[in-house]
Amino acid sequence: MQCAEAGKLIIKFSHCRKYIYSFSVPRCCPLCRQDVGSRKLEEAPVSISNPFTNGHQEKCSFLLRPTQGTFLREYDGRSDLHVGITNTNGGYLLNLMILEEGGSRISNDLLLTGNNQQVQPRFLMGVVYNYTMHGVQRDEAGWEQSVSIPLLQPGMFGLMDQWDKYLEDFSTTAAWLPHRYQEDCHNCYSYTLRFINCILAAEGKEQLDKNEFTEKFVVPRTRKASKYITLYRVIEEHGFYVTDYPDQEPGPPPGSVLC
Repeated sequence: MQCAEAGKLIIKFSHCRKYIYSFSVPRCCPLCRQDVGSRKLEEAPVSISNPFTNGHQEKCSFLLRPTQGTFLREYDGRSDLHVGITNTNGGYLLNLMILEEGGSRISNDLLLTGNNQQVQPRFLMGVVYNYTMHGVQRDEAGWEQSVSIPLLQPGMFGLMDQWDKYLEDFSTTAAWLPHRYQEDCHNCYSYTLRFINCILAAEGKEQLDKNEFTEKFVVPRTRKASKYITLYRVIEEHGFYVTDYPDQEPGPPPGSVLC
């Protein structure tokens, strides 16, 4: 489901031996004004992967967002960024009472009760822990358009079970009191990286310095986000964007997690 915070969906389709990007597939090609009805499978419209996600729906993740505004609207590439860590509450919540009363799940988006009533499941909104001049904040809103980096591999249930306790205990130490905050050297990034290194240490893994973490995990995603923002704004201004067929399209880079 495409949420409003993520912006409009970008669609790519082929015509005139070009790739054309827009927010919807027009009836007529913007280049030749002919019908764009697809005649070949390779010309069928596809949606472009959105690098932004609702951070309150991400479990055990590092989040990045502009300090002010959103990536798609206000961010100019030089604005300050803010980071945080999510707890384990983000995700899909099925109505267990309905299931216990004889209901059954018939799809990822729909529940069917014993009385054949359709009930929409709901998301359980997670909390984003982040450090500011006011101390550690526990945000239940405000991270709806974020870059997300998962910090746990699937199946790490033991660590996930302890995640919220680790995060809360870490956040209540004296190191993160408001008066300790320093914009340049003891800030939101210091908070998140030190927590990540505490988790790595608990797992017996090598810790990361700021440059290593940034280059390995953050930069690849912010590069992708930057390209997406540029494409999004061009489409907003002109209605579409056109590129030539490349000789060969590179595949997406494999995802990475820390633990």
